[in-house]
Amino acid sequence: MTDTGRHERVAGSPYAPHTPEETAAMLEAVGVDSEADLFDVPSSVAFDGDLGIEPRSERELRDELGAMFAKNADLTEFLGREHHTHYVPSVIDDLSQRAEFLTSYTQYQPEITQGFLQALFEYQSLLVELTGLPVANCSMYDAATALGEAARLAGRVRRVSGTTVLVPELLSANKRAVLDNYVDGTDLTVATYPTDDGNVDVDALSESADAETAMIYAENPTVRGTIEEQLSAVGEVADEAGALFCLGTDVVALGLLEEPASVGADVVVGEADALGLPTAYGMGLGLFATRESFLRQVPGRLVGAGEDDAGKRAYTLTLQTREQHIRKERATSNICTNQAWVALRTAMHLAWLGPDGLVDLASQCVREAESLATRLNDVRGIKAPVHDRHHFREFLVRTDQPASAIAGDLESEGFAVHVVDEHRLQVCVTDVNAAETDALVDAFEEAV
Repeated sequence: MTDTGRHERVAGSPYAPHTPEETAAMLEAVGVDSEADLFDVPSSVAFDGDLGIEPRSERELRDELGAMFAKNADLTEFLGREHHTHYVPSVIDDLSQRAEFLTSYTQYQPEITQGFLQALFEYQSLLVELTGLPVANCSMYDAATALGEAARLAGRVRRVSGTTVLVPELLSANKRAVLDNYVDGTDLTVATYPTDDGNVDVDALSESADAETAMIYAENPTVRGTIEEQLSAVGEVADEAGALFCLGTDVVALGLLEEPASVGADVVVGEADALGLPTAYGMGLGLFATRESFLRQVPGRLVGAGEDDAGKRAYTLTLQTREQHIRKERATSNICTNQAWVALRTAMHLAWLGPDGLVDLASQCVREAESLATRLNDVRGIKAPVHDRHHFREFLVRTDQPASAIAGDLESEGFAVHVVDEHRLQVCVTDVNAAETDALVDAFEEAV
């Protein structure tokens, strides 16, 4: 809206897109009297004009909230299962909270957002270097939505007529639920293939994969922390079936494990927020990288580099395949925002670590997990790790006593671990909680 007179006619906010007359005409067309008639809000939850909150002074509110937060349990977390915490250096907070980053929305106007666009370009470049795949987008909500987008991409570019997406039977329930939601409404279906001692059962996968398979998904490390040792074989199975090979991982693991491109991965998805963010309890950053032949099928958007009219290097959004303002019904995805600020923090953290620092951190994730598992295995009534594999950050622990009871005892001692089933727990160790492993082992000994 550029017409000043039109602004003056609009009631209420000057940013409202319709005049009262236009609104009335649309309501008449759909047969209702008001906008409220378009919604069916139960009276039990409908706002009646009174929030029922007594007014408080700032001091009173601070005291009340302080007392409330003081009731939270002060636990040292040894939790993982796709949400991992690493130490975030203070420089990340200091730089990422500069006003020009915090106040920046989507970088539609490159002439005023060159700094942020360059940072996002660097984020993409770092993912390209880590994955070996030439195209990385910026960015996805989290690993689960990235997996869903990968499945839909496979449906669009598949070389076979099949519609089946094969995932490991150990795929986390939350990730599976998001994947099922993403493929709902398409002709894609999701099926599982067996695992062997926590990793891919390649023979069983070969029997499951056929001309009906559109994509095969595997993880490294897996949800149980095991390091997948036969990724090349998985890639070969996918290639023989004419299916896409999608690999799930995270940015820290990529610093040490096999480069996805070298094992035949067509798409790499996963969590990038292991760096740059402390534990966020739900907020994430999904990475997505793929082959150049799929460039125009990538969901979300890409930041590219070019030249301005003065011949200087300049950055801009070069590809936006989402639906709102460019592709509409031809969009590859309905993702309507991204995690640009989180991607900025991840890029800063990766740059701060550098290649050697990233390898050192990833190596620590292997050493600490192996050391803690060995020590827990010496505790009577405990077997660790359950899977006879190499592990990254986390591992399963089998207990003679009920796992929930042991987890309760550990909680009373100030430690949080995952209960997997009746007799198995999962423990995750990183640089953040490694100093507390002695106390955790002591707590296990007391609990059993």
